[in-house]
Amino acid sequence: MSSEDRVSISISNGVADVRMNRPDKRNALDNEMFLGLARAGERLKTEAGVRAVVLSGEGSSFCAGLDFGSFQQMAGGGGSSNSEGSPGSMAPGRITHLGQQVAWVWQEIPVPVIAAVHGHALGGGIQVCLGADIRIVHPDTQMSVREVHWGLVPDMTGTLVLSRLVRPDVAKELTFTARVFDGREAFALGIATRLSDDPRAEALAMAAEIAGRSPDAVRGAKELFNRLANDGAAEQFAEERRVIGSLIGRPNQVEAVMSNFEKRPANFG
Repeated sequence: MSSEDRVSISISNGVADVRMNRPDKRNALDNEMFLGLARAGERLKTEAGVRAVVLSGEGSSFCAGLDFGSFQQMAGGGGSSNSEGSPGSMAPGRITHLGQQVAWVWQEIPVPVIAAVHGHALGGGIQVCLGADIRIVHPDTQMSVREVHWGLVPDMTGTLVLSRLVRPDVAKELTFTARVFDGREAFALGIATRLSDDPRAEALAMAAEIAGRSPDAVRGAKELFNRLANDGAAEQFAEERRVIGSLIGRPNQVEAVMSNFEKRPANFG
C-alpha cells in the first residue's frame, strides 16, 4: 500500500474528512503512513474551500503508534534513518523532521483540526492527536505516552504540546511511567476536549458548525491562539531530535525493546 492509500481525504461542504487507512495494523505508523499524513496536511494548508478538518482512523483504533517493525529494527541495534521518506528525514526550511511533521502539520493548517479518537492512541498515535486543535475521545480509548516503555522519549512534538495541556508534574508522570489510561482520565486531565460514544460523528458535526462561521474570523482566532501556545516550538523540537538521537540504538534502549519482546525483566546498565 502506497502513502497515497494510507491516508484518504474527502471534502464536503467545507469539511475535510481525513482518514488513516491501515485498519489491519490499527493504523500503526510505518514510513508510508508518515508520508501519507504529512502529504495530507500539506495539501490541506492551501485546499480551496476547506473551513475545518476532521482527523480519524479506520477500523478499531485511531493510531496504535509506531509500527512493530521499527521496534524489531531497534532490537537489532539499528538506529534511526534520515533517508528521504523516513521519519528522521528533514526538508529544508522546516522546524520539524518527518516524524514530528505528522503531528505538527495540523497546527500549520490555518483552519481548525478536530481529532476523533477511539480504540488506541499510543505513543506516536497520541502525539498525532495532540497536534489537533480539538480532541473528541471515546471514553474507553486506551491512551499512553508510551515511548519510555521502549527506551525512548516523546519526539513527535509531544513534549511541547503535552506541556501546554497539563501540569508539568502530570506530563512527567504520564511520560515516566508510560502507563495506559482511558479517555475518561484523558478528559479529567485536559488531554481530551470532549468525550463521546461516537467521536467521529460528533467531530464531523462540530466541523460543520465551524464551517458555517466566518472563515476569516475562525482562521484569525486560530492564528492568535497558536502565536501564544506554540512559542518556542522550533527550539523544543530541535531538543527532541537531539535527545532521541542520543538514545536510539544505545544498549539501554535496545535492552528496553528486547526485554519487552522476550517478556522478561530488563537488565539496564
